[in-house]
Amino acid sequence: MANDKPRVLILTAFEPSALRELKMRADVIYESWLDTRKLLSLEELVERIESGNLQIVVIEADFIFDEVFENTNKLRLIGVCRASVNNVDIDAATKHGVLVVNTPARNAVSVAELTAGLMLSLARRIPEAHSLVKSGQWLDPVGPYISMRGLEMAGKVAGIVGFGAIGSEVARMLRTFSMTVLVYDPHLSAEQVTKAGARQVDLPELVKESDFITIHCPVSPETAGLIGADEISLMKPTAYLVNTAGWEIAEEAALLQALEERRIAGAAFDIYQTHPLSAHNPLLKLDNVVLTPHIGGATDGTVARYSRMMVEDIIRFLDGKRPKNLVNPEA
Repeated sequence: MANDKPRVLILTAFEPSALRELKMRADVIYESWLDTRKLLSLEELVERIESGNLQIVVIEADFIFDEVFENTNKLRLIGVCRASVNNVDIDAATKHGVLVVNTPARNAVSVAELTAGLMLSLARRIPEAHSLVKSGQWLDPVGPYISMRGLEMAGKVAGIVGFGAIGSEVARMLRTFSMTVLVYDPHLSAEQVTKAGARQVDLPELVKESDFITIHCPVSPETAGLIGADEISLMKPTAYLVNTAGWEIAEEAALLQALEERRIAGAAFDIYQTHPLSAHNPLLKLDNVVLTPHIGGATDGTVARYSRMMVEDIIRFLDGKRPKNLVNPEA
């Protein structure tokens, strides 16, 4: 009997049980880019779709632009294992009748936990303390008790810029530290923020009042440079900034100058203009920053969450139902 199951190509890491469930409904080709360390070119993707008779392609880091849709006629659904779908030409997909589904909030818990960890690292100087002990330079038994005295997060003010899935999860975590949470998000009402246990303020008040500022808004023309020289000049000299969202949101030159001149206490970053970070990046010379290699969403929980969301929507599609996280309903 001919195999009439739809054919699915998965090009990202996938949780094993979700993969098994999907294989009950479809012929699945699994080639995670994290295993192959390779992204398919547009030409390679077209060839794979046509030669493999693929109806569904699931991606995370690969790009699917107009020429893919122009040169294939088999594709019916694209799954993007991210909230952002800027690696897919949505207009072209819609024009060719290809549905696009995404996985919103799939890494909210992961990024929020890293954010809290970075704040703790800054407050208690954890990376510096670890290096001192690990390198064998802890020679004075009481010296670090004086030189590495940190601050408690309890009772401090956290300012959250952007109060979507990640920002609201950060707020929930920080309230367990008995912190006061301020929020700047012009897309939400004060009532919505208050229900989440925080207080809506304007951006100047947030940067003036906060002991920790953490950025969680999406990168867009509206948010690029949102934390500029004026905002940085309003920060307390004892304040810290954490950015796990997008390097474009905080004005790089002004922030670097404030860190070098110690006009703010420090900062932590998980995102940069280049990945990996250039060996000449001036951040590497600073002793008041904590740097992580873009690992905000790098957890098993993130993979499990988006795998379940994606399988659920693919099965809904195969059953003739509307996917829950459909990006282009007009398709």
